[in-house]
Amino acid sequence: MPIRKKTNKNPPVMSHEFIIQNHADIVSCVAMVFLLGLMFEITSKFAVIFITVQYNVTISANEGPEETAVNYFHHGIKDLATVFFYMLVAIIMHAIIQEYVLDKLNKKKHFSKTKHSKFNESGQLSAFYLFSFAWGASILLSENFLSNPVNLWEGYPHTLMPFQMKFYFICQLGYWLHALPELYFQKTKKEDIPRQLVYIFLYLVHIAGAYILNLNRLGLVLLVLHYFVELLFHVSRLVYFSNENRQLGFTIWAVLFVLGRLLTLSLSVLTVGFGLATAENQGFDLAAGNFNVVFVRITVLAAICLSQVFMMWKFINFQLRRWREHGQTQTLKKKPAPSKSKSKKDKANGVNGVNSHTADSPRARKEKSS
Repeated sequence: MPIRKKTNKNPPVMSHEFIIQNHADIVSCVAMVFLLGLMFEITSKFAVIFITVQYNVTISANEGPEETAVNYFHHGIKDLATVFFYMLVAIIMHAIIQEYVLDKLNKKKHFSKTKHSKFNESGQLSAFYLFSFAWGASILLSENFLSNPVNLWEGYPHTLMPFQMKFYFICQLGYWLHALPELYFQKTKKEDIPRQLVYIFLYLVHIAGAYILNLNRLGLVLLVLHYFVELLFHVSRLVYFSNENRQLGFTIWAVLFVLGRLLTLSLSVLTVGFGLATAENQGFDLAAGNFNVVFVRITVLAAICLSQVFMMWKFINFQLRRWREHGQTQTLKKKPAPSKSKSKKDKANGVNGVNSHTADSPRARKEKSS
């Protein structure tokens, strides 16, 4: 993102510059309309679709002498409205972090245009990855998915989700959808847009696929694993910008990145290739949310494998580029500089050469003969 130059002139209303400068306020007003809709009986039924999580199912659980009601949720078309609202919330949070944290740090550090853009990107993603990793890890611990990996495929289709898990996926989809208009709001360079569109598309496809195909448990585990590795990378880049000698974080990230790809493939093959393939509930039933057929399993595994191969290819190119840059830097450092004694000798030879040339001149020969 280029450095914004603040001017005293106010841009024309509804112009591109006006929308970019005031997009957070505009989006806040839109979100406020939905919140105000909850206050009136006529509009509350409409506004609640956008703000609250839909498709509530209450199940009675017999634990002890008294029955307790447990609320679960499943997905549906109304989730699109909820995702849209939390996309607006993500845009507002993005603007708050940018204005009150990142812009102030940029003024203190005086980064170049290239570092300024990368610093903003890593700052935003570090905050999001930290929040998403901590939230996802707490869900995994509360649902005991890590203690018993069989839960990843046992009882499929997992059409019912606890509130925290469903809200987690809603917020994930809202965040990555908000990244699309942010390309315009942040004046992203044309050469950076294709790269960002690729990883936004990959996130949306994988998260939405796990949500719709009722593979939410596997999707949650893989997201938490991936977010931890990405968090380490962006934190390491922030540390590198503050002090370029601190590159230990990149080394640790490189090791964990490879391990993360291997663990992702292992869990995917174990869950989809073996767990669901041997499950009792086989067949395609759209009403019941069952997608446990060979074609779907192969498609899911192919999508995961291709994305991991693509990430490894980008990772290898990144490491090769770093090694080449490091090698060029070391070569420039080892290049011998001309010594002082040699330069003095060359200077003396130059003076002697001038003297000898002067001595052999016609005037000198004439004076010598006379």
